[in-house]
Amino acid sequence: MYTDDDLIPISALQHAMFCERQYALIHLEQMWEENRFTAEGNVLHERVHNEHSQSRKTFREEYSMSVRSLEYGLTGKCDLVELWLDAKNKRPIKINPVEFKRGRTKENDVDRVQLCAQALCLEEMFHIPIIQAQLYYLQEHRRKDITIDENLRHTTIELTQKIREIRDSNQTPTALYEKRKCDHCSLVDMCMPQWTQKSVSRYIKYQVSSIEQQCENY
Repeated sequence: MYTDDDLIPISALQHAMFCERQYALIHLEQMWEENRFTAEGNVLHERVHNEHSQSRKTFREEYSMSVRSLEYGLTGKCDLVELWLDAKNKRPIKINPVEFKRGRTKENDVDRVQLCAQALCLEEMFHIPIIQAQLYYLQEHRRKDITIDENLRHTTIELTQKIREIRDSNQTPTALYEKRKCDHCSLVDMCMPQWTQKSVSRYIKYQVSSIEQQCENY
């Protein structure tokens, strides 16, 4: 079991799944830069979080709901949690977390691991298994059902452990340039992914050589 001081933000999972270096720059080096995609995402989440929770006798909606798991060491907020309640004791009998995204459905698990992490937290908090959750993509204007199966749980838990390894090492991973990914990253100018280790090495050797030549001229 983890303590409150050792919890990983659920948002970190999405960053690490997209790029481990991006995770380290944001969460270890405290770097952040807005671009059009992050700005649109912030507007969408602010709009969702400003919604008021709705409640009926056997159904309740909670926006911007804080969640955590001490078993997996996770903490964060859910955009929307839908809860179906037992009519007699008003306790939840079914839970559906919904995560809102500005873009379109992605082929990889970059959004799904974040949703799965929310489900793991909610299962621990309410002691109710969550088999299905939903992602809402703004550009598609619809919800997409996501199955919280064993494969996705395994991927999410493994990613959480990887994040801990990076965090505990306090080392930012080396940049690896991937045009389709890097050119859309808000941190591309800070990350400088096209500066490979080899080119940096050449640059350092050039600078050392220049200094040595200047010293010889004196």
